[in-house]
Amino acid sequence: MTRRIDAAFMGRLFTKVFNLSQAHLYCMHGAPTVYVSKRIFTFSTKDFYVVYPLASVVSQSLWYVAPELTEIRSEVLGPLPENSVQVRSVFGALSRGTESLIFKGLVPESEYTRMEAPFMGGKLPFPVKYGYSNVGRIELGPSELIGQLVFSLMPHQSIFQTELANVLVIPAEIPAQRAVLAANMETALNAVWDASPGPGDRIVIIGAGVLGSLVAYLCGHLPGAEVTLVDINPERAVLAKKLGVQFSSPELAPKDCDLVIHCSASAAGLSTAIESAGEEAIIIELSWYGSSKIDVPLGRAFHSRQLTLQSSQVGHISLTRRPRWSHRRRLATALGMLSDSRLDNLLTEPISFESLPSKLPQIFSAQSTQLCCLIQYK
Repeated sequence: MTRRIDAAFMGRLFTKVFNLSQAHLYCMHGAPTVYVSKRIFTFSTKDFYVVYPLASVVSQSLWYVAPELTEIRSEVLGPLPENSVQVRSVFGALSRGTESLIFKGLVPESEYTRMEAPFMGGKLPFPVKYGYSNVGRIELGPSELIGQLVFSLMPHQSIFQTELANVLVIPAEIPAQRAVLAANMETALNAVWDASPGPGDRIVIIGAGVLGSLVAYLCGHLPGAEVTLVDINPERAVLAKKLGVQFSSPELAPKDCDLVIHCSASAAGLSTAIESAGEEAIIIELSWYGSSKIDVPLGRAFHSRQLTLQSSQVGHISLTRRPRWSHRRRLATALGMLSDSRLDNLLTEPISFESLPSKLPQIFSAQSTQLCCLIQYK
């Protein structure tokens, strides 16, 4: 419950003690009483504020409000529902693929429903509270879980409440920062299931972003497999070596491959994928182009080599696992696969949650070479 209150009246009754982000804690006669938000408007030289009872918890979240425009909004959390937990965020991560399309307003209207994040606020295209990678610490809920670090597919939000079934306890051997990769690893795992690579296969992954690098990392564990990560950025060669796979520029990409997985979200990358595929090979398309149109080179030897171009999308569990696997089991498995410290090479230096509105234009720009953009909460 909130109510508007005159600032002059506040000044007569309350003494400000300290700032809490955009909210202020006030005291009356030395005892905490209410939270007061930032000024919302001024009328006749009087400032007006929104006042929350002290028992309320004020959370902040990132909202995409228009093309290339975001803001941080405050919301009040009510009493904790039964069978739920309240989580204070520690780290999060940005998806430079999907979220850049959200940021730029490039989600086609036909895909609004399918592209909803699991716990998204608002409606596409704008305004929306988006995101699906959160690591936080449980501060309310079952006593045995208080203080536990958990992963969830929540938007970018400082504090949130959700059903207990929506969080996964992070294994002790996995650092909180690395755990933000769980959603990307889940997508990579599902793609590998769709692709069905085998020992000894010659495998090429086009696009050394976070997703492509994780797919290469998983394929690199196959005995005898020749795995090559292909990217236009030569600096990715260092990353490929650390992940235990080979690296190539698109011009020198291997040919006659048993399996090609495309993750670059570019027409040039897809052309390279088709050229790398061997006779009757499968090309797995992991890129999502939003409303953008691209040229697909289906001429030349595409038909005579009887190539297969197949999409893979994490919203559906791979057909090879669908009868037996739930989404929760798949995500828990992906989270457990993050124990390798080499995966830390995918993480950038953390940026503060509060700075996101000013930092996102650069992060989502075509010139950015960042991998997994780590968000740190206070």
